[in-house]
Amino acid sequence: MMKTNFDEIVERRHSGSLKWDGIEERLGIKEKDLLPMWVADMDFKTPATVREAISEKLQHGVLGYAGSYDTYYESVLDWMKERYQWTPQKDWMVHGGNLVSVLTRLIRVYSNPGDKVLIQPPVYGSFRNLIKSNHREVVENPLQQTKNGYEIDFIDFEKKLQEQVSLFLLCSPHNPVGRVWSYEELEKMGSLCKKYNVLVIADEVHADLTFKNKKHIPFLAVDKAFEENGILCTAPHKAFNLAGLEISSTFIPSAERRDRYTKEMLRDGYNKPNLLGVTAAEAAYRRGGKWLEEVVDYIEKNHQYLQERLRQEMPPLHVTEAEAGYLAWIDCRKSGYEAETLNKAFIKKGKLLLSNGTGFGTGGEGFFRMNLACPRSVLQEGVSRLLRSFD
Repeated sequence: MMKTNFDEIVERRHSGSLKWDGIEERLGIKEKDLLPMWVADMDFKTPATVREAISEKLQHGVLGYAGSYDTYYESVLDWMKERYQWTPQKDWMVHGGNLVSVLTRLIRVYSNPGDKVLIQPPVYGSFRNLIKSNHREVVENPLQQTKNGYEIDFIDFEKKLQEQVSLFLLCSPHNPVGRVWSYEELEKMGSLCKKYNVLVIADEVHADLTFKNKKHIPFLAVDKAFEENGILCTAPHKAFNLAGLEISSTFIPSAERRDRYTKEMLRDGYNKPNLLGVTAAEAAYRRGGKWLEEVVDYIEKNHQYLQERLRQEMPPLHVTEAEAGYLAWIDCRKSGYEAETLNKAFIKKGKLLLSNGTGFGTGGEGFFRMNLACPRSVLQEGVSRLLRSFD
């Protein structure tokens, strides 16, 4: 029996939630009574062990500047060793806020305006936005959809690297298609990037949500040689539902690169993490393992529920087989409707808000991303609303 009741419905309206309260502000959508299944955070309570640690910090009564991060660093390092059999060095670590701000800083530090940055669409929309907003050029190596899921076109990958690419943003596991890259895939990508002197920045924020029949391998753990041309970014945001506390860890093995990055942090005016973020992250890494096992199992069953119900009631829609994470990638191209028509139908008729696949770039047209990190009854209602959109 699970100790955590993930079937519990937590009312998030009027709680300052982006997913539930920020729809009109962020998207300009004024439709009422929408069921939001778009933003990538959970509708489950953050683990009790984390909430207890935060409560203890609040009871202490003083919320001053954070400092002395040794126990936090050790908790991250121990987590990496126990979960992934990877032993990075402590001095590689640099604390940070939300990963989007970290990624934009990494792009600024390790490339110049006009440089080319490689991505693998359909991919997390912020990748493209950050590259363009920093006046770099987007280069694409589109993932190839097969009957067995998504694969990398390595012939095209190498061809793109030959176009004087400076950086490669690797999404591992991949958002939104849910792939957990194999050792062979990671080794080939890393070796080719090393061959062409391309720096790999691996965003591994969804790694802790890998399903039990798959194994996530940190990019820097694949080959010691990748320490020379690799950076790894991670955070407890997705796995433990801590996005609002904005705490992350970036591993930069190269001392020279790390020095350049920390100097850029200071130029940005950032020199210390969120006090409660540090508290929460340490508690999650130290005492959240059991909760994480339970939530991953629940989420995997949510994926299975969605797949089976659409298979029975709406066969033209196909759910990509996910290997990690709580984001379902739904192929609606055989529905007979254009993507924008479907998006309007979901909102107007179904009262359902999903992430339109067009926001993920090439290969996203006709797809929609659905957040499954919710109680089963909410998912059941969400699927019913999706189906009602076709009436």
